[in-house]
Amino acid sequence: MEKKERIRELVEKLNEASRAYYQEDREIMSNLTYDALYDELTALEKETGIVLAGSPTVHVGYEVLSELEKVSHDSPMLSLDKTKSPEALREWLGDKKGMLSWKMDGLTVVLTYNHGMLERAVTRGNGIVGEVITNNARVFKNLPSHIPFENELVLRGEAVIKYSDFQKINESIENVDARYKNPRNLCSGSVRQLNNEITAKRNVFFFAFTLVSAQGKKLTNSVAENMDWLSSLGFDIVPYRMADRTNILELVSEFSEKTRENDFPSDGLVLIYDDIAYGNSLGNTAKFPRNAIAFKWQDEEAQTKLLSIEWSPSRTGLINPIALFEPVELEGTTVSRASLHNLSMIETLQLGVGDEIKVYKANMIIPQIAENLTKSGKWEIPSHCPACGGETKVREENGVKTLHCVNPYCSAKKIKLFSHYVSRDAMNIDGLSEATLTKLIDQGILSELSDLYTLSKHKEEMTAMDGFGEKSYSNLIESIEKSCHTKLSRFIYAIGILNVGSSNAKLLCRHFGNSLPALMEASVEEMTQIDGVGEVIARSVRDYFDNTHNRNLIEKLLSYLYFEEEEDSGESREKKEEIFGKTFVITGNVSHFANRKELKEKIEALGGKVTGSVSKKTDYLINNDNMSSSSKNKKAKELGIPVITEEEFLAMTE
Repeated sequence: MEKKERIRELVEKLNEASRAYYQEDREIMSNLTYDALYDELTALEKETGIVLAGSPTVHVGYEVLSELEKVSHDSPMLSLDKTKSPEALREWLGDKKGMLSWKMDGLTVVLTYNHGMLERAVTRGNGIVGEVITNNARVFKNLPSHIPFENELVLRGEAVIKYSDFQKINESIENVDARYKNPRNLCSGSVRQLNNEITAKRNVFFFAFTLVSAQGKKLTNSVAENMDWLSSLGFDIVPYRMADRTNILELVSEFSEKTRENDFPSDGLVLIYDDIAYGNSLGNTAKFPRNAIAFKWQDEEAQTKLLSIEWSPSRTGLINPIALFEPVELEGTTVSRASLHNLSMIETLQLGVGDEIKVYKANMIIPQIAENLTKSGKWEIPSHCPACGGETKVREENGVKTLHCVNPYCSAKKIKLFSHYVSRDAMNIDGLSEATLTKLIDQGILSELSDLYTLSKHKEEMTAMDGFGEKSYSNLIESIEKSCHTKLSRFIYAIGILNVGSSNAKLLCRHFGNSLPALMEASVEEMTQIDGVGEVIARSVRDYFDNTHNRNLIEKLLSYLYFEEEEDSGESREKKEEIFGKTFVITGNVSHFANRKELKEKIEALGGKVTGSVSKKTDYLINNDNMSSSSKNKKAKELGIPVITEEEFLAMTE
């Protein structure tokens, strides 16, 4: 019974970790911990013969959650069995020849070309259903826009962001808490979103690793030869070497040496039988194909002493624990600190100052604690925030404990509040980076949001700041003056009401006739009558306006601001009755607008609503290719929902 309960516990923990990593692009446990728990689960399942339906050893991935269109793969995309032993690779290969290549650490993508052009790009998703990212794939840095092959071509590969680009992007993000944890998370977030302008700026590269099919082309029986053919078509392929039992150990060692100089992320190697027919004849297990196996690096570990736990308050109130230890050499660099993520991790490791610990670099880049050898457990939860001295509170969600500062006026939170207020979609004030805001707050120049509009009184102090001269000051004052003329919906979004995003702010303002007094006095019941505003949002708005400090702040801000008239006045509603109150879905490329976001904003300005998927509540699907066979078009036609082009939508606005 104890073993069965342990199996159940391991399945739950591993699935939660995978869900966080693959769906939400965040980590709740280290790779080393995940692998150890996975191996323990595999051994217990083999020993007991018990395999639960939800076990990660028989299921591949999780359902994707986004607004991207979803499609089913022609055949399931299974993950690979793995080993950390080079000798096991040699034994697996036997007397056959194999192709040994990098196991790139990015996002697996399936590409379909037709008539020499990219027709469709789909993520791996859960192995059965993936997300369509064609628009984003077209801006991958090294992907050929046209290939010398006219028939249908299907191939698989990995989208990755290089370490050098990853570091540049992180360095450009001044908010340390907002920086990406690793290149894989950055790549996933860059590829799985709706604005391909972001993808283009992130320098995403694609490396092919499998030729799936080539219509009308007589393919050879060699994986390597097919890869070389893909290379001749213009694709970058994953670098590989041909292996047999005589050289496999030497090749693994060579690849290992190259990891330190590689500019692309890799978490191991892949070995596949070069003989395609032989590999296919072996079939698959429930989860793994038998024609290939993955090799994961043995993480280099070092023993050291824990010196202290540093508590770093974030802009959201979350206080992150960081382990500081005696410096050690790992993978060619010196490391002395590692994130502990949350309180639960500290409890699990039973950490205490002075403990002997083992540390390693996950995927040879991210420092992590692998093991605590002495487990003293001598650590204390700080009762006061290190930034403001306010009280702290432990919160638990889904079994994970985290520490938070409960002071609403915490200085760490204050930077976040100012940063949000001046952002592009809010008040759009240029020239106030988080670094500049921090200096102004530290010097006492900024305390309340309303202080932004009196910065002209502090010219001498500001122009004396490092890197902030006369020109920077003049540009900032000009930008602040421009921001005084704004829309009420921008202001409501800018003041940072919990759970109220830009779209919700527009819905609220539109419903109350762009009257701030009406919105400030609205009840929860009144607000929940608005389509798209639930009780959580309504309660957040009500709580915000019930706060005396917030009301006083708004009164101060209003003395500097002038709200422009919104497009959706009563007269406008009558003229745009075909759009007002209607629900739209947008798919495919747009030509009359810069991007789909701009079209979405136009619809919202005219009183409409935009959602990500077609349902019975949808009034119109906008698709310039209204005869396409996409899943959204099919769904719309099944439900009798009109599929209109941009031109037809624009005609509705006239």
